Amino acid sequence: MSLFDWFANRRKLLPSSPEPQEREIADGLWVKCEHCNALTYAKDLQANNKVCLECGHHFMVNSDERIGQLIDPNTWMALDAEMYAVDPLKFRDRKSYSDRLRETREKTGLSDAVQTGIGLLDGEPTALGVMDFRFMGGSMGSVVGEKLTRLIEHGTKEGYPVIIICASGGARMQEGMLSLMQMAKISAALHRHHKSRLLYIPVLTHPTTGGVTASFAMLGDLILAEPKATIGFAGRRVIEQTLREKLPDDFQTSEYLLSYGFVDAIVPRTQLKKTLAQLIRLHHLPQNSQPLSRTAEVTPLTSAHTVDLSQEVSPSKSV
Repeated sequence: MSLFDWFANRRKLLPSSPEPQEREIADGLWVKCEHCNALTYAKDLQANNKVCLECGHHFMVNSDERIGQLIDPNTWMALDAEMYAVDPLKFRDRKSYSDRLRETREKTGLSDAVQTGIGLLDGEPTALGVMDFRFMGGSMGSVVGEKLTRLIEHGTKEGYPVIIICASGGARMQEGMLSLMQMAKISAALHRHHKSRLLYIPVLTHPTTGGVTASFAMLGDLILAEPKATIGFAGRRVIEQTLREKLPDDFQTSEYLLSYGFVDAIVPRTQLKKTLAQLIRLHHLPQNSQPLSRTAEVTPLTSAHTVDLSQEVSPSKSV
């Protein structure tokens, strides 16, 4: 008997140890935060509007998720859902624009980079547009411009406030000047909406850049932003190379823009629906309301109407 056979026989006599059981984790059951690396149960993350429960990091959400977060159940009515872009310039880079559109539609299930419609936001009728970064980086082409313009015009006609959730890399280069024209078209519709004394609120999410920032994203009566969103026009590297200066670390973030007055408030996603509903109730002027008369008499404020803040008021006294 060879030494090898002897060891083989001895191994057969030893009690066999149970094979280690692998811990099975269902695919998609847990989500790792890209900011703090915390593992979160996927259902808990979804219930928290895809905001990390540990650090507050805002995951990117698609347009369907955003509509579900903001619009009351069973009240959403989509507008122009079957509007599709064409390729008038026969544009081609690594592949034709037509092929790129077809592939992106199949991948996302969307007709283009924005969904528009009417729904109840905490009971308030609202015209809502939601851009989707999955569709060619949320770029603004002729369809995006047309759908947003029609949404605003519908809101103006019906007396609804308009809210647009911005998430875009800017104008769509494959459509050339046709995409840039949408900046002026949407802005003109918003001007008519404003002239009708109706509310418009853009919500700037990560990222909001390029021609979107240079047009309707910055034309709101109130401009809201999500925390730590990238907001700007040209890219950071382009600006640094042009100015030959090092920019601050927080440059082109929501917090940076807030400090310089470019946005009015930073609202966490978990509070966005409640905040928007409160703003609509405070600022939305129904069509049947009468505007204040310019000739109305105003009682001048006299010393009898002033309050002396230097006097201490006892908490027990009612004011």
